Amino acid sequence: MASKNVDPLSVEEPSGGTGGGEEEEEERHAGGEWSWQSQVPVKVLRAHSDAVTGARLCCNDRCILSCSSDCSTILWEVESGKPLRTFDGVHSKTIAECVVIPNSNRMVTVSWDKKIASWDLETGQTLWMWQQAGLLTSCSSSSDGRLLVFAADPQKGVSICDAASGRTLQHVSDHHRSTVTRCRFDPQSRRVASVSMDRCVKLLDLLALRTTAAFDSNHSNVISDCCFTSNGHFLCTASWDKTLKLWDLQAGGFRSEGGTSLRSGHEGSVSSCSFSTDAMLLVSGSYDRTVSLWNTSSLCQTLVLKGHSDWVTDVSLSTDRKLLASSSKDGTVRLWDIENVEEMPEVLQKTRTEGTGTHILKCEECGKPFPVSRLMTSELLTRCVFCRLRSPPKYRPQPPPLT
Repeated sequence: MASKNVDPLSVEEPSGGTGGGEEEEEERHAGGEWSWQSQVPVKVLRAHSDAVTGARLCCNDRCILSCSSDCSTILWEVESGKPLRTFDGVHSKTIAECVVIPNSNRMVTVSWDKKIASWDLETGQTLWMWQQAGLLTSCSSSSDGRLLVFAADPQKGVSICDAASGRTLQHVSDHHRSTVTRCRFDPQSRRVASVSMDRCVKLLDLLALRTTAAFDSNHSNVISDCCFTSNGHFLCTASWDKTLKLWDLQAGGFRSEGGTSLRSGHEGSVSSCSFSTDAMLLVSGSYDRTVSLWNTSSLCQTLVLKGHSDWVTDVSLSTDRKLLASSSKDGTVRLWDIENVEEMPEVLQKTRTEGTGTHILKCEECGKPFPVSRLMTSELLTRCVFCRLRSPPKYRPQPPPLT
């Protein structure tokens, strides 16, 4: 009998298998050890009893924080792949998003039950909890950990609150024409980007407390997610129209030229996106059950990771770009070891045939050369990623005044 060709990057169970042998092998590796069934090693983390709506690498990439429709949040240890603590008993409906507060041992959850709650990561205790007027769809923390922004529906608005107390400092209702699907602080905590089912992108200036940019994305369907590069110059949007777009916020070209579409994308709606710290890599998750890696120099998809058996709902990259976490409606979190993917033949081939090259700049601080994508080139990008990480941003946002 002829053997069936199996995708070497896939850890899906081949159809027509031997009655569950591969599934039993995956179960044995789940949560504790790396599975080597594909060229990209993966750990499968199982503890949630329903769809996992979010997964974030955190605590200096030593942990993963995941949230779920089972109304719980779990803190996982990366090294062992085991749950360290489960946070539950507060929410009664799907937890839409969870976020770790920088410079603290706290995290925040927002839920469709209209509650926003702050938790102590070490003790598991609830520090504060507030009931909001609408179901909550997204949450983000400022880089210094002082402020939170969250989105509520049907108010179609965003609110800024104090991270320590949960007290609302500013609320903007009817910020969009439809449900706000994602809100994100920029890395300097000067602006909040929000995207919506109305297919528009808006930037809210925290000092002026007004919208400084509002533009139609030209996506043909709902915008599901957005993310900033670490310098805040570029924004990526992900959409149910199966595409991702990159927006140059620094040069302002998006106002006249629109966004840059990434080529050869997903076969299903794109649910999530995340940049690496150096902005050379973009990862995305999709309802086609895959995770994609994108080279921002060539603006092309370089690798597709398969294994989830249902929609991928979230993706997150480690600071050193060695690990990738993904969550899925299949109830699992997957941790992928992507440290050596750039050496894989599939990636090398795509880089050679589709790459457009990079610029090599000299760091003004340490004097060493460093590569930067053509897309990310800017007169303000003058230091390598290591020097930028060593120097904290000079800007410290002040809480918005009470109204």
